[in-house]
Amino acid sequence: MTQTDTVLIVGAGPTGLTTACTLLQHGVDCRVIDRRNGPASEPKALILWSGALEVLRRIDVADSLEKRSLPLSGASYWSGGRRTGGVRFGALADTAFPRPLCVPQSVTEGVLYDRLLKLGGNVEWNTELAAARITGSTPSNVSVTLTVPGTGSPAPFSPRWLIGADGTHSTVRAAAGIAFEGSTYARDFLLGDGVFTGGLPEDEAQYHLTPEGVLVVVPLPGGGHRVFFDRDATGEVRPLSDEELQELLTARGPKGWKLESTWWRSTFRVHTKVAARFREGSVLLAGDAAHCHSPAGGQGLNTGVQDGFNLGWKLAAVINGADPALLDSYEAERRPAALRALRNSDRQTRLWMLRQGPKRVLRDTLLKVATATGALDRRIVPELAQLDPGLESSPAVPGELPKPGTRGGRGGRGPGLLSPGVRLPDTPWQPLHGTDAASLHEFLAAGRHTLLVLQGASAPGTSGSGGSGTSGADGPGTSGSGGPGASGADAGERTAAEAAELVARSTVRSQTDVLLLTDHRPRGGCDPSAPYARAVDIGRKLTELAGAGPLVVYVRPDGAVGAWSAHRDLGRLAAGVSVLGAAVESVA
Repeated sequence: MTQTDTVLIVGAGPTGLTTACTLLQHGVDCRVIDRRNGPASEPKALILWSGALEVLRRIDVADSLEKRSLPLSGASYWSGGRRTGGVRFGALADTAFPRPLCVPQSVTEGVLYDRLLKLGGNVEWNTELAAARITGSTPSNVSVTLTVPGTGSPAPFSPRWLIGADGTHSTVRAAAGIAFEGSTYARDFLLGDGVFTGGLPEDEAQYHLTPEGVLVVVPLPGGGHRVFFDRDATGEVRPLSDEELQELLTARGPKGWKLESTWWRSTFRVHTKVAARFREGSVLLAGDAAHCHSPAGGQGLNTGVQDGFNLGWKLAAVINGADPALLDSYEAERRPAALRALRNSDRQTRLWMLRQGPKRVLRDTLLKVATATGALDRRIVPELAQLDPGLESSPAVPGELPKPGTRGGRGGRGPGLLSPGVRLPDTPWQPLHGTDAASLHEFLAAGRHTLLVLQGASAPGTSGSGGSGTSGADGPGTSGSGGPGASGADAGERTAAEAAELVARSTVRSQTDVLLLTDHRPRGGCDPSAPYARAVDIGRKLTELAGAGPLVVYVRPDGAVGAWSAHRDLGRLAAGVSVLGAAVESVA
């Protein structure tokens, strides 16, 4: 990579490291700097929700994090010493992570840093962005000055792309002239991690809502708990002593809870802000540089990790030759997601801060009713989990692609489960060739571009449920050339081969997979030289979408449906998918 092609990431927290790992997995080098002397040792954020865990799985760190985590079973709300409500975790469908994990941020950063090193990346520690000058909106008009240890003088540098993952007080955001809009709570927030006695919860978070303020208790992996309080803002930033934390614990918690010792304490103010823009030319913001939240619900780190992955795969595609307009969808997708997370955390924080009178009584009553009816489980948990990407209005999910000779336009809902920007439900399958994955989500966990070629039973001559193929102990029906189902099977194989040829001519060929999914096993076996993977849809959840012919679905690296088409002219239709558009001329 030449200097003009360099991506400079400022900040090596969870967001910056996720961005860097994603770029490297997609074949793009990057330079990462951080003014700290190494990965974080402070635990800070604790909770990883399902949406972020799916992202972390795509960069191959979720397993390591699970091993060092504490799964949480639920959360409960208490008022006047009585339980007024609660939610249970573990019921989320279509995800490998149905419940949140408690993992200190220092562990998350350490695991991400190890992954970065394995991918061939590095972090330049003790290196600070001293200044940045942005003279226009084109990539060539960015210049920065770094302070590098041991050099004795500032080092000028001109990256093509500058990513600000440098936190709430972002130097990158300020240099780009991007406003940080919002407010600051008139409260101090105080916390301590340590050893407690007296029967604190072992696998659930508890919220004790008292007239004096809130007490939040979260069990930690490996033992111990975090206690979290609020108070009127004093302007004092020193951490409370163990004795002061005990006083608050006695005033707000159940009788008998006792603090034995702490290993980390902190006092801080909380802001609720979002950047007016997430992009200014070749300058892009992610994580706390783009948005900051109350710690309620554990939304900040989770939103930042998803920012990093979204930005990483799109920037990699553009650097590899995709339409630069793809990057416009970064802000279009991630700023609304940040606003949703901000609203969720702000709503919870204001719920905490109700002190006296009718509003407090109304809150407690609503919590009881919402718990009894299951409304809290149905609404709050999915919102916090951030599994729904909310991409329906994104320019990067065109939906159904028009046939050649017809007027284009944004596609609406497709057959059955297909809709622009949605996550396809997981479906078990039997791998036959080119993959060991036993389900759709396991296959998509590689975090790559995917063309799914679906061939179902309703294709002319295809065997399957209701068809003339065989079915028995080996599962779905079989079909082979020359027998019943030959034309349908051949159509699927031809389409998969054409899709693989299209991918081979694209600029993202090394980051794209093609898989033929049928509802039958080929009677003659799989061609071991086929340039695509093949599997049998055991439950026919996806293959039934195919209708009368093969259906090709483009799935983005984040698992969202980008586009689909039943038309055979893939070369022309690929013009609707920006990462494949560069291949159109060579196959048209």
